[in-house]
Amino acid sequence: MVVPVHDEATVLAGVLAQLLAVFPHVVCVDDGSTDGSAEVVRGTAAHLVCHPVNLGQGAALQTGIEYVREMPGAAYVVTFDADGQHAVDDALALVERLRHEPLDVVLGSRFAGTPSPQMPRLRSWVLRAVVRLSPRLRRLGLSDAHNGLRAFTIDVARALDLRVSRMGHASELIAQVEQHGWRVGEQPVEIAYTAYSRAKGQSLLNGVNIIVEGLARGRRV
Repeated sequence: MVVPVHDEATVLAGVLAQLLAVFPHVVCVDDGSTDGSAEVVRGTAAHLVCHPVNLGQGAALQTGIEYVREMPGAAYVVTFDADGQHAVDDALALVERLRHEPLDVVLGSRFAGTPSPQMPRLRSWVLRAVVRLSPRLRRLGLSDAHNGLRAFTIDVARALDLRVSRMGHASELIAQVEQHGWRVGEQPVEIAYTAYSRAKGQSLLNGVNIIVEGLARGRRV
């Protein structure tokens, strides 16, 4: 389990308690937090890796994946956001899909099932627009590229090379799925849109950036 962390001290202890009750190996990558998030992790059984400065979620994920590659016996990698939006049961469901189906990657999707009525309207519009603008997502049959809840085999982890440090890493991951020919599936997941997660969530500027990126990638694929 890889958890990128940036200034999540308010909720992090609760998130890690739920994860550690189910997943024995949790790796937190503190991405230059200034609110004591690293100290929260140190008070748990989770592994801690620290970036001295904020590099972005993509960089934090790559650091965590590289850490897991060196863990003896690792078979799967799950990525899980630190803000309390994701459900541990959904993470388990992703791993079960990998164990029992001929899949290399399983992506959590907010749109594969019935979308949550709590999802902010702007976020829903942006995420659906990204799919419409991306031939790659349509070729792979994917409905939600920017969900932080994912699972993949250790063989995928060994080959995965995320070079986009910030929000564009999600599109980069999808590009590598197609380039490597990895077998990919989606799993419906529930997202808890709390007041805390909404306050830290998708800004209008980031939403516009995602669409611009989608247009640029759409011209290349």
